[in-house]
Amino acid sequence: MSKTEVPEEQSEQGEQSDLGAAGAQLSTAPKEDAPNLPSLGVIGWLRWFWRQLTSMRVALILLLLLSLGAIPGSLIPQSNVDELKVQDFMDRHTTLGPIYDKLQLFDVYSSVWFSAIYILLFVSLIGCIVPRTWQFVGQLRGRPPGAPKKLTRLPAYVTWRTDAEPEQVHATALALLKERRFRAHTAGSDTSGSGTSVAAEKGYLREAGNLLFHVALIVMLIAFAAGQLFKSEGGKLIMEGDGFANTLSQYDDFKSGSLFDSGELAPFSFKLDDFEGTYQKSGPNRGTPRTYRANVTYTEGADGPEKKKAIEVNKPLEVDGSKVYLIGHGYAPTVTVRDPKGKVVYTASVPLLPIDQNGTATGAIKVLDGYKNKSGKKEQLGFNAFFVPTFAGEGKGQMFSQFPAPDFPVLALSAYHGSLGVDSGVPQNVYQLDTRKMTKFKDSKGELFKKRLLPGETMKLPNGAGSITFEKGMKEWATFQISQQPGSGWALGAAIAAIAGLAGSLFIQRRRVWVRAVRGADGVTVVEMAGLGRSESAKVPEELSDLAALLHEKAPSAPESAQDTDPEASSASDSDPDVVPAEGAEK
Repeated sequence: MSKTEVPEEQSEQGEQSDLGAAGAQLSTAPKEDAPNLPSLGVIGWLRWFWRQLTSMRVALILLLLLSLGAIPGSLIPQSNVDELKVQDFMDRHTTLGPIYDKLQLFDVYSSVWFSAIYILLFVSLIGCIVPRTWQFVGQLRGRPPGAPKKLTRLPAYVTWRTDAEPEQVHATALALLKERRFRAHTAGSDTSGSGTSVAAEKGYLREAGNLLFHVALIVMLIAFAAGQLFKSEGGKLIMEGDGFANTLSQYDDFKSGSLFDSGELAPFSFKLDDFEGTYQKSGPNRGTPRTYRANVTYTEGADGPEKKKAIEVNKPLEVDGSKVYLIGHGYAPTVTVRDPKGKVVYTASVPLLPIDQNGTATGAIKVLDGYKNKSGKKEQLGFNAFFVPTFAGEGKGQMFSQFPAPDFPVLALSAYHGSLGVDSGVPQNVYQLDTRKMTKFKDSKGELFKKRLLPGETMKLPNGAGSITFEKGMKEWATFQISQQPGSGWALGAAIAAIAGLAGSLFIQRRRVWVRAVRGADGVTVVEMAGLGRSESAKVPEELSDLAALLHEKAPSAPESAQDTDPEASSASDSDPDVVPAEGAEK
């Protein structure tokens, strides 16, 4: 058995001309010929622009630009997420704020420039994929091309002499390659005078993975667009014992896509039975939630049966395409307000908003109706409230909670009377007190009247104006985000498909193998095997070596005496054939 090395000097142009169709169509990438610029007219320039836009290079650049364009959306407050944060940013950055606003950085995902990149990427991917898909389908319907005239020019090559008939070698090679999942057939050479050969090809999933990756990107873009156009998202604060029905009027805040119809809200309702919260009491993670669960009772539809569900962080309640997430928790101290005659004019559990991880919370208590002062004149009362679930104690620091559980609750109040301004028609924040039309209750020193209360204690207002009591019964509340985002399942599936397609395009090698058996002048059959891959890889020589070893077992080398006529061949080994690598590679 003998082996032939690849010639050391060969030009790339000569190699391509020798390989012919055998080296073509290993990729579906379109050829990019430089346009003849001096002869371009309007149609020519449009065609050139379209070819550039639909090239894979431009698609990757647009994908990179889209990723870079999304960065400001995660670093800068967005109007569709939190308008208060945007306004606060504008107030604190008087120079940058207007610039960001002009550049639409507060509305990145609906901005003109982001939409332009998005649409161009969409068009580029479609224009790139469609022709490549048809070309790939054509390759699947066709057959591997015949062997080139000079197999020695291929990157991997092996040869030996055998007593087996050429037809027997071809039949054995054909069966062997098909057994190894190659698409194989017996074909005539694409160069005249070379006889027949067995042509085989494998690794079509590489291009299939490449196309799958880009199709998955298109599906992700469509799913993202559908999610933005048809989505709905709202928040609701619910106290223990209260409920929520999924109608537009029930939301505390609500945002939706431009094509959303309020009639598409899923019909369901739920009630917060109770909230369970336990926290780490010691160690470096002191105060970290151990149990953070909202137990609810919900119904699907108008007359559905009641069902129980525990909503936890990252474990939402899913009902008819909508998801209910638990996003926050706090306390609602129960207070009772009496007028100068001792008549109860207000009693409620008032939710206060936490300002730190230990549950320190602020808010406002507003008595709108029913209160009359000592003169019998109707007035409104307002109290700024500051609550800590675990107070450090007198003289032990500021009024901040030491632990998120209600181990030592204290409520600090400051009192006002007058007009709350709720009848002006201007919306108010329910957690803030507008004191512009109100008068302070003053203590004996002429300062704002305020006091800290323990559960069960009462703060009596100056001059017999009434009182407010911090009741022992205290409720907890939870905030929920109710979102309906169509296309999220498609986006997830497309993301998984994109990863699978990318893995296939990176790790699967497209390669071809040819086997040619020709009877020599001395009557001994000369067997040649060669392999060609789409890209340089050690896998092609290794695989060809394995195939040659298997074929050599069926068509072993001719006895040494039969090779005496070939001096070069007579010095070769009779062992299994060795693959000759490409020029410059080690054997």
